[in-house]
Amino acid sequence: MLSWSDFLDAVPKVELHCHIAGAMRATTLHEIATANGVTLPRPAETLYQWKDFYGFLEVLRLGALAVKRREDFERAAYECIEDMHRHGNARHVEIFFNPHYYAPNGATYPLMVEGLAAGLERAERDFGVSSLMIACIDRSVCVPSEALEMLAWMQAHPHPRVVGVGLDGAERGGPPLVWLEAWRRAGRMGLFRTAHVCEDNQTLSEGPPSHVINCRHALGCDRLDHGYNMLADPDLVTRMVEDGTPFTMACWSSILPNRIPRLERIRRMGEAGLNIVLGTDDPTMFATTIGHGWRVVFNHAGWGVAEARKLSLAGVDACWLPAERKAALRAAFTTTLDALEAKVDPADRELDLAVERRPPAAA
Repeated sequence: MLSWSDFLDAVPKVELHCHIAGAMRATTLHEIATANGVTLPRPAETLYQWKDFYGFLEVLRLGALAVKRREDFERAAYECIEDMHRHGNARHVEIFFNPHYYAPNGATYPLMVEGLAAGLERAERDFGVSSLMIACIDRSVCVPSEALEMLAWMQAHPHPRVVGVGLDGAERGGPPLVWLEAWRRAGRMGLFRTAHVCEDNQTLSEGPPSHVINCRHALGCDRLDHGYNMLADPDLVTRMVEDGTPFTMACWSSILPNRIPRLERIRRMGEAGLNIVLGTDDPTMFATTIGHGWRVVFNHAGWGVAEARKLSLAGVDACWLPAERKAALRAAFTTTLDALEAKVDPADRELDLAVERRPPAAA
């Protein structure tokens, strides 16, 4: 029989909310920075520390400035997939990358994509984890013309693994309709679209519920990232349940006081019937893993085997793989879930929640 914790780790997962800049091991980032002659503000063991949400974003962007060479991007992508595979059994991953984080270093868009793709391809051979990429705009440091510039790069240098665009960063830096032209152009280019929306921080003021409607309908987003603050509008929750829009979660917040409230919002979203997919956001920066994220959510919410199957398959349904590959992945997940459910001990739910809510040691 499998223990409950081992069962949750073994459940096959799809990761749809992971930023490559926040998924780099601190030791790797320091080694890359040293090789590139870049001085980081702190040593590896204390690098990923900050006081608030905006301090986190600053560390994220500063770290990205150290990444310049094709082999840097390749290593970052490979290690990201390795960690996802080993610490929670991710079977498909879609990663965000922000071209404008790296362009000031002299890294061109083709260099970034070629490096990341090489790492993803090598990881797929080694671990059997499929993957795609989403080019992303940080609305708090970029302007709409830079989003159009990114789309021009994507059109000039298409790659089969780059299938969509995303919008991240602090919402107050650029409300959804600011990006209308770029997101509609992305749709005409045949790209999938998503956006971070209604994210919570310690002030719960990152984005009002109305941003959900603007992102879903005006920007034409196929799925949305976060969404917690929409709980303030019950009518909107009902509308999104009926719509079936996938919302990709971040199980472990960048802000310590927000972690338990975040888990409670995820519980409420799931129990309201919203189509949620659990993710990590910036896993190494937050000292979490996809396995850890699932454990803390399930043990906070009191969810069981049925919810594990539902969320596992929801990730497959929300991913941006071609239809044939998605169907094959869903069939493989179903077979694995059938076998796991036959082995799990339903009585083994006596986990130490204090331990489960403590993040694993940073890589």
